[in-house]
Amino acid sequence: MDFTFIGGSMGSVVGEKIYRAADYALQKKIPLLVISKSGGARMMEAALSLMQMAKTSAKLAQLADAKIPYISLCTDPTTGGTTASFAMLGDINIAEPGALIGFAGPRVVKDTTGQDLPEGFQTSEFVLEHGF
Repeated sequence: MDFTFIGGSMGSVVGEKIYRAADYALQKKIPLLVISKSGGARMMEAALSLMQMAKTSAKLAQLADAKIPYISLCTDPTTGGTTASFAMLGDINIAEPGALIGFAGPRVVKDTTGQDLPEGFQTSEFVLEHGF
């Protein structure tokens, strides 16, 4: 995912690329590695973007059913609809040190809950220690 283009957001083209990569892995019976660096779903595409979450997740379920390994590598940041779909579905999930990983960013979580967040909240190390 190219974070320099609209924050690496997942739109219909990105969803299709992940879908096709997973389909290729399924046909060839080879493991799939996806590297994520994304701000989430591309809101400019509205429902088309949100549909990619289901589309990619359904194809990855086929990989799981076929016992073909899926490895997800999360880089900084991996957030939003990306984490709500393919980024957290790996048989093996790996993250770069210090990566921001979460659905909503820390500021949004703090503003919504009105609570102070723990040190290192939503870093890859925090997710490793406490779960997603």
